Amino acid sequence: MRYLSSLKLLAGIVALAFLAGCAKPPASSQVNPWLRIEALPPADPQKITSVRNMKDWKNPYLIVRVDGVALLDASNNEQRILKPDQLVGALAQLPASAWPYGRVVAVAQNAVFGSDADKAQLRRNRAVVAGTLEDLQVLINWVPSA
Repeated sequence: MRYLSSLKLLAGIVALAFLAGCAKPPASSQVNPWLRIEALPPADPQKITSVRNMKDWKNPYLIVRVDGVALLDASNNEQRILKPDQLVGALAQLPASAWPYGRVVAVAQNAVFGSDADKAQLRRNRAVVAGTLEDLQVLINWVPSA
């Protein structure tokens, strides 16, 4: 009798362990970053054109640089430097509230006064950023560099 109780207890523990192993991870880790961005509403042209001063821009703001692409946090004027291949993940991590104008980002380019190699690298980074955003169907609001 005691053997049967122990066997039932062991079977219960094994079943619980199996069920715990089958539990789904949190939903945020399952969502493809491309799908998160594509799920945002399309760009709203009226909201975009209503912005007269880029200091009032509320959507993501990118700065193409020789060393990558910077995601600007306008609240503290801090730049998070990313490699171009990290851009999709970084944009996907932003909350939906960071996209009040829909799927549109402002993009500026740093001026380069360096070597020809630096200028070529900046052009490559700009092309990768533009291509990535186009693939995501994210509208680009090109901003003149300061």
